[in-house]
Amino acid sequence: MSALRRVALLLETIRFSHSVFAFPFALVGALLAAGGWPDARTLLLLAGCVLTARTAAMGWNRLADRDVDARNPRTAGRALPAGTLSPRSVGLLVAASALAFVLLSFALSPLCGGLSFPVLGLLLGYSHLKRRTSGTHFALGACLGIAPLGAWLAVKGSFEGDLLAPLLLSVAVALWVAGFDLIYACQDIAFDRREGLHSLPARLGVGRALALSAALHAAVVPLLLGVALRAGLGLPTYLGIALVGVLLVVEHLLVRPGDLSRVNAAFFTVNGWISVAYFLAVWADYALRGSA
Repeated sequence: MSALRRVALLLETIRFSHSVFAFPFALVGALLAAGGWPDARTLLLLAGCVLTARTAAMGWNRLADRDVDARNPRTAGRALPAGTLSPRSVGLLVAASALAFVLLSFALSPLCGGLSFPVLGLLLGYSHLKRRTSGTHFALGACLGIAPLGAWLAVKGSFEGDLLAPLLLSVAVALWVAGFDLIYACQDIAFDRREGLHSLPARLGVGRALALSAALHAAVVPLLLGVALRAGLGLPTYLGIALVGVLLVVEHLLVRPGDLSRVNAAFFTVNGWISVAYFLAVWADYALRGSA
């Protein structure tokens, strides 16, 4: 296998394109902390932390789940269970990414460096929860939800200052992620039940799982409004929040208990637009202030 092909398979395995879910919200956390764009060094280190942390987490998830993935018809074609990538190569990627995340975190500040270890524990530990608890969706939410608060700390370098806005944003992201993970997990209800894996859709059924997802997403907009009010943000942000609300409604119109054929559109496309739209709205808010 060529080196280029191996790299492409590794990027596909860790779903590198899914960085769009966490990265825009991390950037919003940085904007809130700096009152605009942080300096270039901090921004580059922050981007490196987000990408390396996510790569380590996804790589470890694929390693931990490779036996389960091999038995699931939906995931059997993935590179690890299909044998097109070796566990060793993915393990090396995980180790290198985790080390890079720790080093980049220390480059930001001693506080960020010290926090990098429990953060890694959360990110890697998530992969083992589905065998033990149906609350795994909320653990995944926490994994992505820490991105805005982590970005805020990366810029500030300490806990000094008003933490309420980034905390509200982190909670909003955590609920958003848990909600869309519930939708995605509905695809595997039969498999999870047969394998004895824990998920809320497997426990509750599709209808109640989708209702819970809708309830979690209904809380996202008020939380984003709280962020805007606390941070003193303006009209562009409120328009962005309104668009997020519309997109969340669209996401739930795409899936029904009797029709999960559009789960991928709801999961990948709509959620990608949600994160990008919100970031662009907040960025425009600060950009217009700077030009005023």
